[in-house]
Amino acid sequence: MKGFKEMTITEILKRGKSYVKDSLETINKLDEKLKAFITVNNKAKELPGKFSGVPIAVKDNIVTKGLRTTCASKILKEYIPPYDATVVKKLKQSGFTIIGKTNLDEFAMGTGTEYSAYQITRNPWDLSRVAGGSSGGSAAAVASGEVVAALGSDTGGSIRQPAAFCGVIGFKPTYGLVSRYGLVAFASSLDQIGPITKTVKDAAILMNVISGFDSNDSTTVDRKVEFTKYLDEDFSNVKVAFPKEVFDEGIEDGVAERFNEFVKFLEGKGIKVDKVDFPELKYSVATYYIIAPAEVSSNLSRFDGMRYGKRNEEEGLLETYLKSRTNNLGPEVIRRIMIGTFTLSAAYYDAYFEKAQKVRRLITNKIENLFDKYDFIITPTSPITAFKIGEIKDPLVYYLMDIFTIPANLAGIPAINIPFGFSNNLPVGMQIMGRKFDDPKVLGFANYIEKDNPVVFPFKEEKK
Repeated sequence: MKGFKEMTITEILKRGKSYVKDSLETINKLDEKLKAFITVNNKAKELPGKFSGVPIAVKDNIVTKGLRTTCASKILKEYIPPYDATVVKKLKQSGFTIIGKTNLDEFAMGTGTEYSAYQITRNPWDLSRVAGGSSGGSAAAVASGEVVAALGSDTGGSIRQPAAFCGVIGFKPTYGLVSRYGLVAFASSLDQIGPITKTVKDAAILMNVISGFDSNDSTTVDRKVEFTKYLDEDFSNVKVAFPKEVFDEGIEDGVAERFNEFVKFLEGKGIKVDKVDFPELKYSVATYYIIAPAEVSSNLSRFDGMRYGKRNEEEGLLETYLKSRTNNLGPEVIRRIMIGTFTLSAAYYDAYFEKAQKVRRLITNKIENLFDKYDFIITPTSPITAFKIGEIKDPLVYYLMDIFTIPANLAGIPAINIPFGFSNNLPVGMQIMGRKFDDPKVLGFANYIEKDNPVVFPFKEEKK
């Protein structure tokens, strides 16, 4: 098993050896403490295909035929889907082995997996800290070497933020490039499935596999994209912008220092980096937390114990609904359903939801205007490093952690986290955002940085 942590998709293909057994052994060894998986597929076998023998994990809000899918919620505790999500089907057809389903905040609502109904995933760098969320299980599984890659979903940063906390690559594609068929919906206009990997190249390889038009998802675009196209390009002539407001939004000193170093690193490679005004940034969190809960209120109405989910039988229909939802949905899910129902109500729709949609348009317009002058926008991925489990009690503090990641979801553009050093011995991540459908260039630029990254970023050995 030595060296499995450093194993990548590319390396496994070179060696021509299956690592399915190694992955299962590593999970059995580490996951009792790490708690990255809700369900492990101990009967996993190699499948025929180009990527035969490559073990991959899937976030537990993406359905898998015959393999339990819970969304980390009590209401779906025993749900075994009768079909595969489109991305899972594509992975299997390419030879990937689904090794298990990873932990998340319930229905993907949270930033630390502390809202999972089953367990809290631990950060591989410090087991007293969170792995991030909501795709914390996927990020921890990759960072610890339990798997070489994983899929997550990203609604407001749920791939990129845990990737930053765990020191791995996390990529959110342009909205519509990856089918959401089989992804249990959180906020349909914001959700996107993407890869969490150890290298940028692996992320690009996975994108080539899982992307593409899907007749089962009307929001997918019929557009052929080659995600590995720019991996060997020279990006020294690009123009990059960062919002001056980055330093106004509760950023930790250590993260601010790494970001300044990141800017200097880019300038040292001859890249033009400008500080720009982005006053709309401060409205992104409020906008998101009106739009996303509104869509949650609609999407989760089906989990009522009648149509889907565990039922608590009571005398009347209303009482059955109330008991089924109250007993089987967690506090954060209930909070967001209530907020969304309120903002969609007739009396408040114009004041909240419609206004939020207008502000979303303003934020998108601002981002598009910046891309008229610049190739990429950079920020820290998270204003803080991984926090201690149980340390944060106030939901508003949780929500503000998404300040840098939310704009990419509101605008539907591609964004990636890349590791760039440490603060207090914890990983720090930098975010690169690109124009809509410029996913190959975002990956290419990230790979260009990764190759010359001055910070050595080994995966930490587990504590004895």
